[in-house]
Amino acid sequence: MTFFKRMVMRIVMVLGSLSATTALHADVWDSATHGYADNNGTRIHYATVGEGPLMVMIHGFPDFWYSWRHQMEGLQDQYQVVAIDQRGYNLSDKPAGDENYDMRLLTADVAAVIRSFGQDSAIIVGHDWGGMVAWNFAFAYPQMVNRLVVMNLPHPNGMLRELTINEEQRANSDYAQRFQAGSPSDPDIFFGMPMMPQTLAGWVQDPVARQRYVDAFAQSDFDAMIAYYKRNYPPLPAFSTTPPPPSPDVPQLNVPLLVFHGLDDTALHSNGLNNTWDWNDADTTIVAVPGAGHFVQQDAAEMVTDTLRWWLGARR
Repeated sequence: MTFFKRMVMRIVMVLGSLSATTALHADVWDSATHGYADNNGTRIHYATVGEGPLMVMIHGFPDFWYSWRHQMEGLQDQYQVVAIDQRGYNLSDKPAGDENYDMRLLTADVAAVIRSFGQDSAIIVGHDWGGMVAWNFAFAYPQMVNRLVVMNLPHPNGMLRELTINEEQRANSDYAQRFQAGSPSDPDIFFGMPMMPQTLAGWVQDPVARQRYVDAFAQSDFDAMIAYYKRNYPPLPAFSTTPPPPSPDVPQLNVPLLVFHGLDDTALHSNGLNNTWDWNDADTTIVAVPGAGHFVQQDAAEMVTDTLRWWLGARR
């Protein structure tokens, strides 16, 4: 592996069985303060705990702000942690039309949240679609990103490469093509099941948390969830054994970067992490987590929280 000037690469392998049952026990459901930020008439709901430097956490699909409950509890003594509901989800507004879920609007929502706290920048943390928003927020608003943390979503260059050359990743992305071509009313659109609050929440292990997810999805917009894919997910490129060049539309980053990846993820191949360090001029830390799946912030909650504390503390 080649290491470039001004760039440090750390690969951290965490051994052993990791489960949400080892997560921190306290819950922020009752202690969080709730509010809204306005982005040109679209209200974005957030839950916040703690005091200190601002940290904005962005969930993915299918999820809502509560995905970050363990990290919120574990970091609130040092940071003001703000977990948002992305537009279309839970208590945030749900504008009609696929065009209202364009990436430029999703990133503008994050900027509006930061400004609503009277700040010019924040630590940005994203998972899955929230990870895609986090990457693109750093591209579009680099001056507003103090640190960047992305979980189970490769850099766009890595994602495009694997969609081109990696047959396993291409097969794993079949669901995205179904979402792009289908409708929430299709009876088997969600991995062979209908898109309902109960099926969307089926991955949540804790029964109390699962019911909260069911309630959140009951007040979410399924068309909006699908619009993320229709508006922003890259079309499947023609298969090739030759990797495509990095996209000229993706700017080079220069921000301290931490990437987590649960290695049991069945949607996103870990090969997408390769060369992440080439696309960032600042230090890049990659944490590979055996035994954790796609929702690494819950599957390995305590480890993710502890690593965040260490990594952020080393960069103050």
